Amino acid sequence: MTIAYACVLFMGLFPYVAAGIAKKGFEGYDNSMPRQWLAKQTGYRARANAAQANLFESLPFFFAAVIIAHIANAPQTRIDLLAIGFVVARIAYLVCYVANWPTTRSIVWLAGIACVVAMFFQI
Repeated sequence: MTIAYACVLFMGLFPYVAAGIAKKGFEGYDNSMPRQWLAKQTGYRARANAAQANLFESLPFFFAAVIIAHIANAPQTRIDLLAIGFVVARIAYLVCYVANWPTTRSIVWLAGIACVVAMFFQI
């Protein structure tokens, strides 16, 4: 397994970390209606839930970039470094979202997307 493929696996699971933060402590949690419960949350829980949605939304673009770069025989070291850059940016993104640092969050979001776009330029 390449480093980039390991990053794909990690990112496939990472949104569940945000979900865990959103549901931390399960105060009043209703497992029969989890989305309604999450919709009523405020503060860090609401931000973690929003981050979870954005993390899931970014996956197809990242997955496609890694797979297409591999198929096109782009230099593996560059693919790996850009994939690591994306993962680091998305971890920072979650931290910034939960901590309510919107400007920094936007900057690291942009850095993550830049890594994905850069992967396409390796082809």
